Amino acid sequence: KVNDSPSIFFKGMTGSILPVPTAHGEGKAVFENEKAIQGSISSKLIPLQYVDNSGNVTEKYPLNPNGSPSGITALTTPDGRSTIIMPHPERAFLSKQLSWHPENWIKDSPWIKMFSNAREWVN
Repeated sequence: KVNDSPSIFFKGMTGSILPVPTAHGEGKAVFENEKAIQGSISSKLIPLQYVDNSGNVTEKYPLNPNGSPSGITALTTPDGRSTIIMPHPERAFLSKQLSWHPENWIKDSPWIKMFSNAREWVN
């Protein structure tokens, strides 16, 4: 699920719930304590979270393959210029790269917007 955040990569994608390839269970987000997690969430520094089929944040495997707290899959800086992420959207910019997609996703998947946003920011 794409959350509202300052990340330049996810501009215009807030609220999207998208399938994304995962290749392994690495990339678990680890925080010093619950306060740090909540601070990141309240500061809108969590651009992506794993969710279940109903759109609810999940920590359960296999929907959250690495067990990150609060389903956290990405963190960004307050200015949005640096974002770390651990599923693999670079493996899903074309719809045919996904194991499933809605029929109306013809060629490009919605993940292409992440890369278009980066290019737009550079320009």
